[in-house]
Amino acid sequence: MHTLTLGEVSISRIVEIGRSAFPTAQMLPESDADRIGGHHRWMKPHFWDDVTGDLGSRIQTWIVRTPQHTVLVDTGVGNDKERHETTLWNKRNGGYLDDLRAAGVTPEQVDLVLCTHLHVDHVGWNTRLVNGRWVPTFPKAKYVFPGGEWEFWKHEHEAGREKSGCIADSVVPVVEAGQAVMVNGTYRIDPWLSYEPWIGHTPEHVGVRVHTSAGDAVFSGDLMHRVVQVAEPQWSSIFCYDARQAATTRKAFVERCGATGELVLPAHFPHPGRIVRDGEGHRFEPVMLDPIAAKA
Repeated sequence: MHTLTLGEVSISRIVEIGRSAFPTAQMLPESDADRIGGHHRWMKPHFWDDVTGDLGSRIQTWIVRTPQHTVLVDTGVGNDKERHETTLWNKRNGGYLDDLRAAGVTPEQVDLVLCTHLHVDHVGWNTRLVNGRWVPTFPKAKYVFPGGEWEFWKHEHEAGREKSGCIADSVVPVVEAGQAVMVNGTYRIDPWLSYEPWIGHTPEHVGVRVHTSAGDAVFSGDLMHRVVQVAEPQWSSIFCYDARQAATTRKAFVERCGATGELVLPAHFPHPGRIVRDGEGHRFEPVMLDPIAAKA
C-alpha cells in the first residue's frame, strides 16, 4: 500500500471495485464523444481503461491519518447487500476488510467515518451483516454525516422513494446505534479536517478539506465522476439531484482549485491530482499513488 504524505497527514486508499458499471456516455448524458476525444491527449493513459475502452473509474475509500485520528472518507458499496442497480454491486463478497487490515487499519482502530453524501456507493461499508442484522462495521467510530443530507434521505426513505436500500441497511443502523454525528455547513472535524458544502450532486453534498503545514488537499466526493468533467464542467451525471446546480458548483470548484494548485482526490478517479490551466480551460494532472489492478 503506497501512501501519500502531506505535512502531518498521510493518505492512502482501498479500491473496492476497479471499474464503473456505467459507461461514460450513460453516466454523463450531455457528453459528446468528439469533445471527449479532444481531451485524450491529456487523459490517456492515466485516466483510461483499455479493457473497457472508456474513461477509468473506481469505487474506493480514502484512509486519512491525522495526528489525532484514523479516518475513512466514504465507504463504497459493501458486502451482502441487495443492489439491483447493477450486478457488479449486488450481494458482493469482496475483500475490503482484508485490504483495510493490509493497510494497517482494523475496524476497531477507525475513529471517524466521513461520508461526502449518502449515495449507495459511498455508504456501503458503514455496516456489515452479523447474525442477520446490519451493524456498524467500525464499532468505535463516530460517523459524521451532513445533517441536511441525512434529513433529506431519511424523508425519502420513509416515503418509499429511496430505491437502492442503502439508507435502510447502511445509514439507519448507524443512527440507531448512536454512532452518527450530524453537522451542517462548513464544519471543523479536527485541526486537520473540515467539511465544505459543495451542493448539487445531492442536496447537501460536502467535500472534505485537509489542512496541513505543507498545504491543503480536498476530497471532492462526487463533484466529478469522470476526469473529463474537469475540462467540461457543464456535464453533470445521471445521478445528480440538481444537475444545473451541480454544474455551477463544479465550475466554481475547478476555477478555485486551478488557481490554488491544491491536491484534489475525487471519489471515482483512478488517480488524485491537480487541476491546471489548459488554454482557456483546465485539465487534470495525475499524482501517482500506486499501480492498481482493477478489481471486478
